[in-house]
Amino acid sequence: MGHTPYGYRIENGQAVVDETAAATIRELYKNYLSGMAFSDAAKKAGLETYHGTAKRIMLNKHYLGDNFYPAIIDRATFDAVPIEIEKRAGKLGRLNKTTTSRVKPVPTDFIMGQVEKELPNPLKQAEYLYSLIKPEVITNGTK
Repeated sequence: MGHTPYGYRIENGQAVVDETAAATIRELYKNYLSGMAFSDAAKKAGLETYHGTAKRIMLNKHYLGDNFYPAIIDRATFDAVPIEIEKRAGKLGRLNKTTTSRVKPVPTDFIMGQVEKELPNPLKQAEYLYSLIKPEVITNGTK
């Protein structure tokens, strides 16, 4: 077992609802579903947290109840949250935004100009030789 979710405490090896914290959780759901932003809903419920943490709390399935944790939220309230998230994302134009990366052709053929000088400094000679290398122009996959 890992972290005990907010709203519960462990007594004698069993998870029990912490009614004060559970009321805060219920208020968080109510505030968000009434139209408030995650962070505002959390703040009004008495949780000083970021929007991402408030969202993660509200998407935690333990609040529905399972073999270890008793239910704090009913199924209809829990299921309304992802629907509301999707609805708000759509209004903000954040759905179906697939980004396609342009495939840039990588030059694989090179030409090298005629070597016309030899420099005494090996580093300068290498720089000179590299400056003579030119990639062949590739357009639409052809040379």
